[in-house]
Amino acid sequence: MKELVRPVRPAPGARVAVVAPSGPVVEERLQAGLDLLRGWDLDPVVAPHVLDRHRSLPHLAGADADRAADLQSAWCDPTVDVVLCARGGYGAQRLVDLLDWDAMRAAGPKVFIGFSDSTALHEAFAVRLGLATLYGPVAAGIDFVKNARAQEHLRATLFAPETVRTLRSGGVPLAPGRARGVTLGGCLTLLATGYGTPHSRAGARGGLLLLEDVGEPPYSVDRALTQLLRTGWLDGVAGVALGSWHRCGPYEELRPVLADRLGGLGVPVVEELGFGHCEGALTVPFGVGAVLDADEGTLTLDAPALR
Repeated sequence: MKELVRPVRPAPGARVAVVAPSGPVVEERLQAGLDLLRGWDLDPVVAPHVLDRHRSLPHLAGADADRAADLQSAWCDPTVDVVLCARGGYGAQRLVDLLDWDAMRAAGPKVFIGFSDSTALHEAFAVRLGLATLYGPVAAGIDFVKNARAQEHLRATLFAPETVRTLRSGGVPLAPGRARGVTLGGCLTLLATGYGTPHSRAGARGGLLLLEDVGEPPYSVDRALTQLLRTGWLDGVAGVALGSWHRCGPYEELRPVLADRLGGLGVPVVEELGFGHCEGALTVPFGVGAVLDADEGTLTLDAPALR
């Protein structure tokens, strides 16, 4: 697996376009997130349809075509340096076939930030644009607007990425060892449901796979991991780093599932790396070379997430 193109870090005053590719956005939280960004000397602009609601599908932030148009317009706007998702939820998968990837490629690399449902977009940016991305807090996310750790780690990743090249686990290794590869991953169920689609990778060979999820009981996590195993998607993966599993049942019931499904890969597996749907979630880059040391509980990037 090859490293991807790392975007340039934003300068003071950089324009940040906020888009809503997935679920509906709470306006009060969005405003709080915008205030935070302004406090970082960034210039946030809200895409036209961010506060929309789909007429018949309440889990979507507006019509697919409108959400796609917001994302594409933001990406192709030469005055925009960063594109930041407003929230997760569900809906990003519905957009990827509506985007003009040739036009977006021609617009050049930018910083893309989002997590959870935006896993579908992280995969598409990797496959279609060859671009490294940031799996991190969203503008209207409760963790972003309320938690200083999440805020400061994202801020450091944007403005001083050389200071946050090592992430440390809060757990113990599920499988020991040390491995080198290129980071990829995101929300487990999005990766599993994206398998076989034209905007997702055919497999994780040579990669350091970062996995997390939310609201999935242990049997559902088992099902998604089993699908990735049966399809061969996990063949040749170099190592696995696990993030949060919020509302995925008692961890003492989930942990044996993770050990059972991932332990047979014969690669290092580390848990509780502090990214995903957890309090104080860290920002992790996808598409960057790194070393995973399960015994030390660290993921160390070969280079800063942004140039």
